[in-house]
Amino acid sequence: MNLAQSTVEENVEKEVDNFHKLMNDAWDYLTGADLWFSVGKGMLQIILILVLSLMVIRISRKVVDRLFKKRDKGPLRITERRENTLKKLIKNVIAYVVYFIALLMILDGVFGLEIGALIAGAGVAGLAIGFGAQNLVRDIISGFFIIFEDQFSVGDYVGVAGIEGTVEEIGLRTTKVLSWTGEMHILPNGNVTQVINYSVHNGLAIVDINVPYESSVDDAERLINEVAVTLPDKYDFVVGTPEIIGVQNLEASHFVIRVIAETLPGFQWAAERNIRRDMQHYLYRSGIEIPSPRIVMYSRDQKQELLDYSQRKQFHDSSNNRTGYPDLESHGEQSPQREGDE
Repeated sequence: MNLAQSTVEENVEKEVDNFHKLMNDAWDYLTGADLWFSVGKGMLQIILILVLSLMVIRISRKVVDRLFKKRDKGPLRITERRENTLKKLIKNVIAYVVYFIALLMILDGVFGLEIGALIAGAGVAGLAIGFGAQNLVRDIISGFFIIFEDQFSVGDYVGVAGIEGTVEEIGLRTTKVLSWTGEMHILPNGNVTQVINYSVHNGLAIVDINVPYESSVDDAERLINEVAVTLPDKYDFVVGTPEIIGVQNLEASHFVIRVIAETLPGFQWAAERNIRRDMQHYLYRSGIEIPSPRIVMYSRDQKQELLDYSQRKQFHDSSNNRTGYPDLESHGEQSPQREGDE
């Protein structure tokens, strides 16, 4: 019993000594100058690589800007919207390449990993991951087609995937669209299957002006035309004098005159608001007020014949001053006789 107990105690003491030795070795290693020198050297190398990478990216961006400025003076020019798109894309690609090279330099120079083995392993892993990354590949390929087919560019107002807004950025994988209410929508390029681009060709502003029946069509169109001829000089986005189409619809209390105006791309909505405001103000100052709903009431004891005649009489009398049409009596139609009339 004593022999067994002494053997256990010796084993415990031996394990404790090994633990203390391990802790002492770890402490000596952590507090040793060699470790901190190598760590400091590695951190310095990482910082230098990152600083050089940022400098290369900044210089490359300035070079890209200068190249596009020189291209503007050459015989082959591209639109400003496409130029902005290509510049952003080239800058992003350069940044990705520089960061990738910097990562390889850190792994090789600081951590001592073999780049060849990493690339070979990445190739094998890429084959395995590629089957599950089909959406990523689709997004990248779609991004290239969007850019080189010039479907839309940075700054265009588009409608895509049920979202309308201004294109902020076109990347290799995603497209960023800023809606007019301030939300930033990030769409995978593979989901961009159908696009409405409002910024390619001139737009068309459609404005409907409500005019009460008390005013004549000719007077209303004359006043509207007086406003229309001043709009191209007042608003730069209005191309040419707006055109009066004519009476578009007849409502219960007014008729509708439609006006159309050609505008610069993306300005059709602003043109509609400004044209509608200017024409409504001018009509109001000219004595044509905004039409309001009206109700005609008749007493129940009136005979239907008298009611029908009164309605026709009122309509012809009200339109006589505007159109010059004769009233009912001139057509031989007499007022119906009420009971007791001689």
